[in-house]
This record gives sequence, C-alpha cells and structure tokens, in this order.
Amino acid sequence: MRWHRRDHALLSGLMSAVPRQYERHAQTFPTLSNEQIARIARHGSVRKTRHGELLYDQGTEAPSFFVVISGAVNVVRPHKDKEDPIAVLGPGQFTGEVNLVTGRRSLARARVIEEGEVLEVDGDALRALVQTDSELSELFMRAFILRRMNLIQLGLGDAILIGSHHSPSTLRLREFLMRNGHPHTYVDVEADPDAEQILHHFGVGVEDVPVMICRGEKVLRNPTFEQVADCLGFNVAIDVGVVRDLVVVGAGPAGLAAAVYGASEGLDVLVLETHAPGGQAGTSSKIENYLGFPTGISGQALAGRAFTQAEKFGADVAIARSAARLRCTERPFSLQLSTGDVVRARSVVIASGAQYRKLPLERLADFEGAGVYYAAGSMEAQVCKGEEVIVVGGGNSAGQAATYLAGTEKDLKTGEDVPRTTHVHMLVRSTGLAQSMSRYLIRRIEESPRITLHTQTEIEALEGDGHLERVRWRCSATSTVETRPIRHVFSMTGAVPNTVWVGSCVALDDIGFVKTGSDITPDELAAAHWPLQRPPYLLETSVPGVFVVGDARAGSVKRVASAVGEGAMCVQLVHKTLAE
Repeated sequence: MRWHRRDHALLSGLMSAVPRQYERHAQTFPTLSNEQIARIARHGSVRKTRHGELLYDQGTEAPSFFVVISGAVNVVRPHKDKEDPIAVLGPGQFTGEVNLVTGRRSLARARVIEEGEVLEVDGDALRALVQTDSELSELFMRAFILRRMNLIQLGLGDAILIGSHHSPSTLRLREFLMRNGHPHTYVDVEADPDAEQILHHFGVGVEDVPVMICRGEKVLRNPTFEQVADCLGFNVAIDVGVVRDLVVVGAGPAGLAAAVYGASEGLDVLVLETHAPGGQAGTSSKIENYLGFPTGISGQALAGRAFTQAEKFGADVAIARSAARLRCTERPFSLQLSTGDVVRARSVVIASGAQYRKLPLERLADFEGAGVYYAAGSMEAQVCKGEEVIVVGGGNSAGQAATYLAGTEKDLKTGEDVPRTTHVHMLVRSTGLAQSMSRYLIRRIEESPRITLHTQTEIEALEGDGHLERVRWRCSATSTVETRPIRHVFSMTGAVPNTVWVGSCVALDDIGFVKTGSDITPDELAAAHWPLQRPPYLLETSVPGVFVVGDARAGSVKRVASAVGEGAMCVQLVHKTLAE
C-alpha cells in the first residue's frame, strides 16, 4: 500500500488554518512512512471518502482511528455557529488524541475536505496495536499526549463552565476538569461581558452558577463530580457481572503504578478514583526529586501520563467513582461503590491515600474554596495573583507550595516575568521547618526575599463576609497576636488517612492507617482469623489478598518515588496470592 503526496502549495494553504500556538508540530502531527502504514493496515481496512463526509463528530463514543491515505481531513472544534480550527491532516497523517486510548468521547469533529482514501482502525484494534508495536506505540502516544496538551492550552474542548471566581463550587469544578486533563472554556460572570448572553441562551441565570454545558446541549446546574464525569463521558460502563483479578482503590502514584504493572502483566484491573488521577501528588506544582526528571515535573503531568499508560495496557479507570465499603469476608471480595453498584475482585489494593488535616478553626468551613485551599497549582495561583498569601505547614508539600507561589511566571501580554504573589508567609508550629523537608526546598525558602518563615506560630481565627478577608495568628514564643488583611490561606498540615470506607475489615493503627506485614501483631491476626500458614506479605493486610500501598499504609514514606515503588512491587505479591 502506498499513499501519494498532494501538491505542497495546496497543503501549505490548508495548514495555514492551524493555530500558531501548536508547539513541536512535527511530533504532534507526524507523517507515517509507507512501511508504518502497512503495519497499521493489518489491523484495519481501507475505504474511500467523499467530500464533506464526517469521519466522527464531537461527542462520538468510541471513534475509530483514521490514517489519511489520500485526500485531506479537517479537524475542528464546533463552537456556537462556527468551527475553531485544530488541524488539517494530509496523506500519512492520522486522527485522534488521548481519547482513543482512554475510550472517551471525541472532543473534536473530523470532516473530509478533499476526497480520497482512509485507513480505519477501531478502538480495540488500536489499543492492541500500541501494546504490541513499540515503535508505533511511542509515535502515537507522544502525538496523542501533545495534542491533548494543546487542546487544554487553547481551551478547545466540549465543555463550557460558567462560574464566579468568588464561588467555592466553581473552584471545585475547575479543579476537577483541570486535574482530569479535560479541555474546557471557562466564562466568569464577573469578568466576561458575554456571560449573561450565554446564560440566557441556555435558559439559566446567574443564581444557577456554576453551570456546566456539555457539547452545547446538556446543561448542568452546580453539578457533582459524578454528573460531570457522566456528561462528558469520562467512564465506560462498569460491568458488575465480571470478577476482576484486581481492583485498585485510588489513582494516586501508588495506585496508578499498581494499575500499570498489573495490566501490563495480563491482569484484569479496575481502578476507582473519587476525584482525579494523582492524589495529593497531583496537586503539586513541581516535583523535583523524582528519579529521571532532573528539571522537575508537575504532579498533574506525571499523573496524566501514568493514567494514559495504565489505560494503554488495558486497565479500566473509573473517575468520580468512590469505594463506599469493602466486604472482605466474601470471596471474591466485594466493593460497594458510591453509586450503589457492587464490583467483585479476587484481590484488592488499597491506595486511597491521605488528605491534609484540617485546621481546628471555628469558621473554616465558611472559607474552604473561598480563601482556604488544600492545593497550590496554577489555578489557585491565578485566584491570589498580586496578593499576600499564607502557607500553613512545614513539610515538603508546604515547601513546594511556598516556593511556587513566591516564584514568577511569564505575563501573557508583556512576556516579562512577574511574581505570582506579592509575599508568602509560612506558618509552622515548631521551632523550624520539618526535618523531613528536602534540603533544596529549605535553601530556597531561606533565600527567597518573598517568603517569611514564622516559627511557633498558629492561626487563631479566620474572618470575612462570604470570602476570607483577614487572618489572625499568634506566636507562642512571644505571645504576640497579629491580624493581617490576607485573603488566601494554603493549608498543608499533617495527614489523615482516607480509610473510612475500609471499616473494620483490616487491622488499622491508632490514627487509621492500614497495617501490613510484620507490623500486624499476632493478636490482630487472630482477631482477623488469618487462615494461612504463612505470615502476611510485606504489603499485605490482615486479610489475605488485600494489600495497601502509598500514603494509606502505616509507616509508609511520604514520597512519590516510594509510592510508585510500592505500587509496582505489590503486583508481584498479588500474583502470588492469586496462585494460592
């Protein structure tokens, strides 16, 4: 099979419609060789196309993968009564982005603008191809990821979120979409002059915000994560009749590692995630001490790649699907979901992680999402741009947040480096930063003129009307009390395990972290009716076949690298228990 090159002048004219913002164009829209196309052809079929034919539309479920043999295909984002250009594909180029691997609905529309031929491959065949052909897998995955990154950067998605920067619910939904890597357009009712017209068009008012509009059709008023995930097609239907080899609860670094290694080794894996891939690590602006990334990588980027990698190998990842209860006395194990569905598995990995401990303040709930935050990423930085902020905590997460917020970023209008905030106040209860904080972060905090460390200091009160306006703190060393007009507090103190759903199924420590291996006492094993002659494996709980990895495990090292290592190592132990 051979394809024929079209007139270069015509192709250049068509490509002029492609947005200039696309970077690394040759990798984002590569041209396949004849030999590569021949290998792909074994997994699909060639058919003729006609001018104006839709290969797929925005919202198409499980769209096919197309390689252009001859002719040309225009890829656009439908928007109101017009189409936003994304790319024009010529001979040897191919359609699709990350949605082809994850099995989600198409975000774009692909129309034939010059008749010819295409090679069509369905989603299952494509996923089989990327698992068996390493060269094509690298080429496709790089292009798919870069295309998704560009769609996010340009806001070319199938969702519009209309909200207010004063609304905690708006912040919650923006974070959900951003951390799930879903391109969308955000319209602020206070800042965008078109907001009222858009609301009127869809029959909703300002009092209904935040409002989510899916594919220009379905309107959701202040939706839950589950409603957004269903509307945007994040998840394929979970077959509750299937007994999985492994169910992983939590898609943080540990859970995603377990999913990648389990699926790549042939296990039928289902991952349940309440919010978004990455866990606490996913909120980190930059991780610089993770092996293999000398310039650092954001938690969201690392999680997004691991998520795509897990689905590439065949793991099913269900977003906005929480485990509500583990029934460990049944075989196979049963997990009741927040939706009421029950899934069954021969083995379970608890990777539900931990969350920051909440400050013991009277009005904390009033200001969560409206001045009090538990993550410090680009979105939160936009909210507090040009203001003073407080970071509470002395560990690595607090250090990363402080240095990020005290740093600079490019101004989109002038191109100059501008500070994200005017000043960062770090508040810690002890006499200094935690001994567990990485030395490179301590040095940066000490050397930054925009960070002030307040030791032996705690917040006493939060004040404001609707949004945080003032903070009162006390220094125990001097007994001095200060009230500052600071509107943004980033709370990153301690850790509370997300293990309520486990109940009394497995042995826990006094705080609620799950005990494993030799840390489980003989009395605890007896109380759990441990049935085997062997003791629990290193990462195994007091119930055979139930494992725990990452931050939810008692005694774990709170580092991304160790979490990934535990997730990978755990799969070998899963294989052993499945063979028993």
